[in-house]
Amino acid sequence: MSHEVELKTLAKYLEKNHLKQTKQRELILQTFLEAQRHVTSEDLYQAVRAEHSNIGYTTVYRTMKLLVEAGLATERHFDDGITRYEIEHEHHDHLVCIKCGKITEFECEMIEKTQNEIAESHGFEILRHRHELYGHCADCRGSAN
Repeated sequence: MSHEVELKTLAKYLEKNHLKQTKQRELILQTFLEAQRHVTSEDLYQAVRAEHSNIGYTTVYRTMKLLVEAGLATERHFDDGITRYEIEHEHHDHLVCIKCGKITEFECEMIEKTQNEIAESHGFEILRHRHELYGHCADCRGSAN
């Protein structure tokens, strides 16, 4: 899959900040974009190493920090203390299973509207927010029976 826009965005960021554009950074970006899920640095490291054993964990970790700075990735911190990354895109919220770790993204216009109304009624300006619901997914609830 081609990721020309993201590769150009990374190239511009690196040039602007006088950093080297390397094949390793491009490969890590492509692997991250193709993951299509919330991933840890370790997840990416394992995926990259499967085909390119010369790329180390530190390179993956530092590249993910660069991708966050470049606006290509978002760092997420859920209650388990593990940093995960997701592709920077439209706002969404999360359902997090505390048993298996499954993360489901969702959008709800009613929640967004209601929180804006609440903020406005208190004279509050929302700059950003996170909405995370923790519980057990259907699979884990089914296995508990």
